[in-house]
Amino acid sequence: MKAEKYHLKAESEFTRFEFISEGKKGTIRKLIEFQKTNNPDVFNLAFGDFNDKTKDFDDLAVTDNGDTEKVLITVVHAVFLFYTKYPNVFVFACGSTKARTRLYRIGITRYYLEMKKDFYLYGQIDDDFVEFEIGKEYEGFLVQKKLV
Repeated sequence: MKAEKYHLKAESEFTRFEFISEGKKGTIRKLIEFQKTNNPDVFNLAFGDFNDKTKDFDDLAVTDNGDTEKVLITVVHAVFLFYTKYPNVFVFACGSTKARTRLYRIGITRYYLEMKKDFYLYGQIDDDFVEFEIGKEYEGFLVQKKLV
C-alpha cells in the first residue's frame, strides 16, 4: 500500500509492533500484537493505545487524534511484516466494539482492490467465514496471505 503510514518498531519475533500516532491530541503510543489462539494456524490481531500503568495496550481507548486512516494503514503494514515471518497462518481481527469492527470493514472496503492482490479476505457471520463482499456487515475478519 502506498498510502502514508507511521514508522513501526518490531520485536524480534514480529508478533509485537509499536508506533507513535501524531495528531491533534499530541503523540500517542500504539501497540499491535499478533496473539496465538487455540488454533495454531490462527493469530488474533490485537491493537490499541499503550497503557503506562499495565505496560499493555488498551483496545477500548478513544484517541480521536485525527489520523485514523494513517493508523489503519500502519496496522495493515504490520500485517504484511508479520506475514514475512509467518506466511502460512491466518490472521483474525475484530473491533473491541461494533463501531470499531465497522471502521475496520470501511478500511478493508476502501483498500479492497489493493488488498485482494496479496490476501484472501473473509468475513465472519456467526460461526462461519465467507469470502469478503463489499457492503456486507461482518462480526470479524480473517485474512490469509496469498503465496507466490
